[in-house]
Amino acid sequence: MNLKLMLEEAAGKYRGKVAIVSGDCRLSYADLDEAANKVASALLGIGVEKGDRVALLLSNSPEFVTTLFGIVKTGAMAVPLDVYCHVNELTSLFNDFKPRVLVADGDALEQVVSALPTLKSIENVIEVGGGSGGRFHSYQEIMQASLVAKVESEIAPDDTAVVLYSSCSSYNPRGVMLSHRSLVNEAVISANGFQQTGRDIMMLFALPMYHVMGLVAGLLASIYSGSTIVMVPGTGLSLSSFLETIEKERGTIWLGVPYIFGLAADMAEKEGVSHNLGSLRLCGSAGAPLPLSTAQKFKKYYGFSLIDFWGLTEATCHVTCSPVSGDGRPGSVGKALPGWQVKIVDGKGGEMPSGRSGEIIVKGPAMQGYYNNPQATAQVMADGWLHTGDIGSFDVDGNLYITGRKKETVIVKGQNIHPSDLEVVLSAHPQVAEVAVIGVPDELRGEVVAAVIALKKGEVTTEYDLRRFCLEHLASYKAPKQFIFLDSLPRTASGEIDKEGIRQQLSIPSIFPVKEIT
Repeated sequence: MNLKLMLEEAAGKYRGKVAIVSGDCRLSYADLDEAANKVASALLGIGVEKGDRVALLLSNSPEFVTTLFGIVKTGAMAVPLDVYCHVNELTSLFNDFKPRVLVADGDALEQVVSALPTLKSIENVIEVGGGSGGRFHSYQEIMQASLVAKVESEIAPDDTAVVLYSSCSSYNPRGVMLSHRSLVNEAVISANGFQQTGRDIMMLFALPMYHVMGLVAGLLASIYSGSTIVMVPGTGLSLSSFLETIEKERGTIWLGVPYIFGLAADMAEKEGVSHNLGSLRLCGSAGAPLPLSTAQKFKKYYGFSLIDFWGLTEATCHVTCSPVSGDGRPGSVGKALPGWQVKIVDGKGGEMPSGRSGEIIVKGPAMQGYYNNPQATAQVMADGWLHTGDIGSFDVDGNLYITGRKKETVIVKGQNIHPSDLEVVLSAHPQVAEVAVIGVPDELRGEVVAAVIALKKGEVTTEYDLRRFCLEHLASYKAPKQFIFLDSLPRTASGEIDKEGIRQQLSIPSIFPVKEIT
């Protein structure tokens, strides 16, 4: 099975059913497949071949879906990117995977235009929405083409379908290669785990499809199940308007990060619940640790238990899930879903008994590896097992608890941020001598980014200047929320900056401590 066949089978089975709702736009499964064929035909017409990379700079929209499926129908690889990336970050990513074609909407394309002359791999640009005055190919003109026949292409299940970058990691980009087989299998696992059917209405709000949860659990599992996907813009629209859309469309599944559910709970506490959400049957949270207080408050005001589940981009989406019934163990991310194996191991690979913490390793429809980076792949994959870098333990019933991290990551509102990106940028500031970036626990956001700075002797600068410097090089959501100035930063015996020593000196706890597994 591949993604091309998955869509075509869904279009045959659910032909007249609505697949995508976005504002006034409603696409049936037949419409979706037809539009994807037009995109595929256009890509083949400009020379796209099997194995080429096509970059997508698109927010959640019908065009994202039709373009994604159009790309994979040709045998090329779709590379969805975060539309909030800074042009410097995008340039770094483009240089990593070398796309032959870029598909972007007007706003995202505007910031990339200046860099296009330096991006030699990009031969063609397809613009969604117009605005360039005919400089680029037009998505709208592609859709106005006459009906095209089904695209014929040879696609093997183990061909790479999608490359995902889990964050805008400018200085150490790692593109996660996901095969057709893994994506289809994980879509089936997700749909079965959520007991999803053709009667379900999947609500997507503040859950972008260029991230693995929105792509696989939101989009692909819904296509496999014959569900309807309702896309609600995550910017420029209030949470209250989203709840109104749930009521209007009779939404049944709402997936999101803890931050969104925390906002909803706070809003209900202050304003009450004014919408009828009785159609919902499942509210699922992932992407960051779910605070118990958020789960309790959400259930108090909305009457729904939040289902906690856990996974990662390298695992093609989620690996575990709490019971859909809502009676999972508090603090647990549930048990391994059918199709996945999960172990807790020590530093030598020995399996740990229940109640003992170690690194979580998983086996199932995981990634093929990091794009063009066999060394990084070898660091996390061995004998079919993916080393996740997360620390956890099982209880006696097989429920998984996440207790720490082996890798350095800050998770803000469900977004993974690599401290090294900020440290490289801030180290280039002319007044900065040393910098360490850490995560500070935050009840609503999960964590916020803090930069601990030691200035060069005799130099002076301000938080405003440092934040502006970050915004000139990185996506805005990465900019530190806090700047802390010290005379010097503590170091370990080996001479490295001691982040744990910084936390102790400043009395800053860690939401998940970084642990060395022995």
